[in-house]
Amino acid sequence: MYNKIAFTCLLLLMVLGVFAGTVDTVTTHSASMKKDIRAVVIRPTSYDKSKTYPVVYLLHGHSGNYADWISKVKRLPTLCDQLDIMIVCPDGNFSSWYFDSPLDKSWQYETYVSKELVNWIDEHYSTVKGPKGRAITGLSMGGHGALYLAFRHQEVYGAAGSMSGGVDLRPFPMNWDISKRIGTYKDNPEQWEKNSVINLTHLLVNNALALIIDCGTGDFFYKVNVNLHEKLRERNINHDFISRPGAHNWEYWENAVEYQLLFMNRYFRK
Repeated sequence: MYNKIAFTCLLLLMVLGVFAGTVDTVTTHSASMKKDIRAVVIRPTSYDKSKTYPVVYLLHGHSGNYADWISKVKRLPTLCDQLDIMIVCPDGNFSSWYFDSPLDKSWQYETYVSKELVNWIDEHYSTVKGPKGRAITGLSMGGHGALYLAFRHQEVYGAAGSMSGGVDLRPFPMNWDISKRIGTYKDNPEQWEKNSVINLTHLLVNNALALIIDCGTGDFFYKVNVNLHEKLRERNINHDFISRPGAHNWEYWENAVEYQLLFMNRYFRK
């Protein structure tokens, strides 16, 4: 009788998500920027070095840091357990926009996230190496960053997503320190053109990259996300587009990230 009760309690705890993945805070090194950078790594409870695990890179927004996601969305470790995946939350320095800045060599976050960090994670954890085992998504600045990096590095990521992403920089020339990274729109319009995600769709071939885009109808980035959706449709690039009532806030992203992770997991398990 005792064993049956204990087993029932164990199943109940698992269903309720009491068991959750392990959260590591790690220090990585960027040779391109000559500095150490922290990241959060979430492993499922099942983590075993004899197995390999797919990884979702989850990017924070403007003014945020590597700890944002784990501090705001407490369910992330449980989701790692349920899906049997790893999540890595890089630090994009509060306003990097995940570019390699042409103006400042100390802001080379494209190189850091898509090369240096990916290599570090693959060296230190038991991961599925290559695009079949890697995905990237993020919110706001991180939504831009995830699509920007995935479009430009399809040899690294096989799936990509965006939540409330700033996918077209040009309508916002005075906002969020973008001009500090690529110059002012007035003086450097070519940088704004070539670094806006909406202008990178020519890099895509249908079904080469699994894509999911999500933005609330009350979000100030809603219009640019709809424009990206329409441009992808015009180019016959398959993608999921989610639009529902919601604003640019954590209430929306806490819900959205579950859809993103389910999408990535489906891609991993094909």
